[in-house]
Amino acid sequence: MTESKSYLITGGAGFLGINLVRYLLSRGHRVTTLDIAEFDYPERGQITEIIGDIRDRAAVDKAMNGINIVIHTAAALPLYTEADIISTDLDGTRNVIDSAHKAGVERFVHVSSTAVYGIPDHHPLLETDKLDGVGPYGKAKIAAEEVCFEYRAKGMCVPVIRPKSFIGPERLGVFALFYDWAKDGHGFPMLGSGNNRYQLLDVEDLCDAIYLACTLDCAVANDTFNIGAQEFTTMKEDYQAVLDYAGFGKKIVGLPAAPAIWTLRVLEALNLSPLYKWVYETASKDSFVSIEKAQRVLGYAPKYSNKQALIRNYQWYLDNLSKFQGQSGVSHRVPWKQGILGIAKNFF
Repeated sequence: MTESKSYLITGGAGFLGINLVRYLLSRGHRVTTLDIAEFDYPERGQITEIIGDIRDRAAVDKAMNGINIVIHTAAALPLYTEADIISTDLDGTRNVIDSAHKAGVERFVHVSSTAVYGIPDHHPLLETDKLDGVGPYGKAKIAAEEVCFEYRAKGMCVPVIRPKSFIGPERLGVFALFYDWAKDGHGFPMLGSGNNRYQLLDVEDLCDAIYLACTLDCAVANDTFNIGAQEFTTMKEDYQAVLDYAGFGKKIVGLPAAPAIWTLRVLEALNLSPLYKWVYETASKDSFVSIEKAQRVLGYAPKYSNKQALIRNYQWYLDNLSKFQGQSGVSHRVPWKQGILGIAKNFF
């Protein structure tokens, strides 16, 4: 059995954070969370909770006390302002890793994103491919990785994880829009034909990958790894599985990509769309990474296909609907506002 360690999870009250908390507690580890949001889960009494901003060095240093391993998940997501994205994702990352370095932590696992690849011209994507982030979020994620590599060069063990879009229990955000339509017996529009392949990732598989990066020998784990589902088909087929599971006989409806994207650009400019550029600019294109390196080096073995992950997330949504109905925001823990798309729902 792996020796019990003290873990710090930045962004511990978020979607990935709570899943990691549960994962680590179930394996006998001690957990501290650092988040600007309150940790309002049943596991609250089993952890050390610190409410604070990763941009606040005093809060970070306080959280770092007695920590063996840091899992850095905190980030300002694409719907945040550009200033908040840069200051959180770049400056905040530097703050946390520098504090970890000075405190002498054993390992710093950085959760990045496949958004660092931008909108590529080939697939599958390899860890060695060119980085070209789209928008402030993608650019900040690249810059944050560069900070991690600086500290890796100083002798720190800094595994970098690049996950695909991940879903599962506690995930809402843009996926809540789709689940809401499915629940109410509507079909769902899709940009383009839906015949593109878009890899997702179940959060449990992501937790497995992160834990491997935390526990394997540093000589093995101190590298950069793409993480995604092993099994996925086309967007249309994968998302149709949720509509079939909902049981209303509804279908995914493809829309001509170019005019739909132009419309979404205008709606975003008018603050009427719940979707941001990287979502609608990539939704009609192939998007998948090679996980061969993670499988070979880390022994990563994903359990869930795209379809299984989507259905698992949808069932959690149905089971917990009363807890978040009527809420909205810009994080993955609450549904995003449907904006004008709420009206479009009636036509599908």
